[in-house]
Amino acid sequence: MSRNISLLSGKKDDKNSLFGKISVSPNETSDAQLAGEYNLGVSTIHSTKSFYDFLSEDFKNKKAYVCTGSACMCRGTQEDVTQKLKSKFGQDAVGEMICLGRCYENSAFYYNGENYSGDDINQLDEIIDGKHKSTSYTMRSFSDTSFLVENEVFSTFKDFKDLLEACFQTDKNDLINTLKDSGLRGRGGAGFPTGMKWEFCSDQDAPAKYVVCNADEGDPGAYSDRYLLEEQALKVLFGMVICGYIIGSKQGFMYIRGEYPESIDITNETLAKLRDLNLLGNNILGSGFDFDMNVVEGQGAYICGEETALIASIEGRRAEVDVRPPFPVVEGLYKKPTVVNNVESLAAVALIFKHGSDSYKNIGNGRSLGTKLISLDGHFNNPGLYEVDLGTPLSRIIDEIGGGFNDDIKAIQIGGPLGGIVPVDILRSLTLDFEVFADAGFLLGHASFVCIPRSFSAVEYAKHLFAIRNLLEHCGDEFKPLMEK
Repeated sequence: MSRNISLLSGKKDDKNSLFGKISVSPNETSDAQLAGEYNLGVSTIHSTKSFYDFLSEDFKNKKAYVCTGSACMCRGTQEDVTQKLKSKFGQDAVGEMICLGRCYENSAFYYNGENYSGDDINQLDEIIDGKHKSTSYTMRSFSDTSFLVENEVFSTFKDFKDLLEACFQTDKNDLINTLKDSGLRGRGGAGFPTGMKWEFCSDQDAPAKYVVCNADEGDPGAYSDRYLLEEQALKVLFGMVICGYIIGSKQGFMYIRGEYPESIDITNETLAKLRDLNLLGNNILGSGFDFDMNVVEGQGAYICGEETALIASIEGRRAEVDVRPPFPVVEGLYKKPTVVNNVESLAAVALIFKHGSDSYKNIGNGRSLGTKLISLDGHFNNPGLYEVDLGTPLSRIIDEIGGGFNDDIKAIQIGGPLGGIVPVDILRSLTLDFEVFADAGFLLGHASFVCIPRSFSAVEYAKHLFAIRNLLEHCGDEFKPLMEK
């Protein structure tokens, strides 16, 4: 049944996802019309709607939403935030969202299409009047290369155009070999070699192929994807365009979590400018290469961070994990070959193609090469987003970069609910490295650091994790060993 839905969804219009239409479908009549349009049963549309938190009528009727992510919960700020929001908007007018990417200062909440945190909760009148904007956060690179944070590879759209033209003049096999030689690995958790993934998809013979950016950054405590989409969007979008060129795709999708409204707006604005400059769309720069991409807004389903669940969501299905193999590079979106990459992976591609593979592979440790963004929460004296070389000792991250803790911390959760909770003393013996983490029984994931104070109940934190893990009830067998930790 799911295969049939995938095929029918793809036949209608590959530029606009069925899920995007379901998300804005206002009533039962339009549901019926949409089902007829796609030759699906109305029950299929209703089944999809019932899966996502943001599509429920109860959720839509709220005026403000308080963050219930792990970092804010451990910081102990959210009860005060909830009470102030309820006092302003009413007891039944405040809902919940899981992690708004404001882990660096906590007290996070969502109102009228924007996220707020820190002292913003004490500025509600000004926020309602449109007179207050939230402040930015600390960003800094501790890598000599500054691949992701400070490098000015795309200071202007002309820089984007120049690098794209240079890539168009380079043999596609040479581009793939450069990417493979760089050692770039997926930054979403599993660490699969990016160049190999693109090569596998390029080798497939199919009438259509797709590029998908997984920007459903669901790991509580992580906000690296949010930073890249809001501050370095051209790097991410370049990775999408050049991937499409290499594998032979004409269409891409940016799946951005709905909890990041600013990221969605900025990405859409940047896409519009690229189209105006003929850097996206038909016959890009007269090369004969057609490629466009659209944003798909997530609707509050944590599991969409898993690539096959994300694909199912774009197709308008319930976001359930599919059995693998076949892997997406063989049979992905609409059952066509598909590359799914994480935001951070795509953002690194531009610098690798501009400066060569040596500039990247000479950083890091063993098979864990290049740099990594890390997200430090409000329990650090220096909270913020930082870029470090892979292989950096966690003792340096905790004590030097993070400036130590401002509370008595007993453990840190790295990489979200599936990553493991590690006592601080054990963490100080590790390095930021895919293999080192795996050998110790953990996942690096997005490298989000959520500190657990000694005063915080382990039982309460376990309840919180089980509440999140309940969102993984549709996961496949590959997640079960991790969920049993």
